[in-house]
Amino acid sequence: MSLASLTALALTVLALRLGASGAAAAAAAAAPHRYEPNWDSLMTRPLPSWYDEAKVGIFIHWGVYSVPSFNIHNMSKAIKDGYAAEWYWWYLHGLPTEEVIAFHNETYGRDFTYEEFGPMFKAEMWEPEQWAELFQASGAEYVVLTAKHHEGWCNWCSAEAFGWNSCDNGPHRDLVGEMTDAVRAKGLHMGLYHSIFEWYHPLYLEDKANGMRYS
Repeated sequence: MSLASLTALALTVLALRLGASGAAAAAAAAAPHRYEPNWDSLMTRPLPSWYDEAKVGIFIHWGVYSVPSFNIHNMSKAIKDGYAAEWYWWYLHGLPTEEVIAFHNETYGRDFTYEEFGPMFKAEMWEPEQWAELFQASGAEYVVLTAKHHEGWCNWCSAEAFGWNSCDNGPHRDLVGEMTDAVRAKGLHMGLYHSIFEWYHPLYLEDKANGMRYS
């Protein structure tokens, strides 16, 4: 029997035992809550109890930017002028920062593009089960992976990001899927960070050129 059939049967039983009004109330309670596409509606979402009660969680930034793995060493300067790490491409071209540019030119060459880091992101030592074991041993109760940061690289097999994802390029593996399976197998909650905004997406650049503002 299908899930839909079982649900219908259960509601029928409730109708017989509680009456039509009781069944209607039960059906309403069982229906998933739908939110409207606005902040007033979205901010009514309840905080999951597992998240509220968790003492430790792990947030992972891992992507093409992990190849240069560069950060400005002077933290006061980094805060003032911008840092690198996952923002490497932005501080290389979007908001050029002297220390990032100097490192890039000296290490990779002036003509080396950020996109060329893609094939270099091989994840050669990637063992998701080992990672999950370490997360569990640390006492963490949830794990969040950056599925896509502002440079648009996708850590899964994305048909929309052709050639700029972890299946078509770099490691040629579904990093999001593999980590999710491994983390859940250890009884931990899995979450994803996904940036819709992309620094150099043609549609965003077009909007930016036309003076569009985002609130």
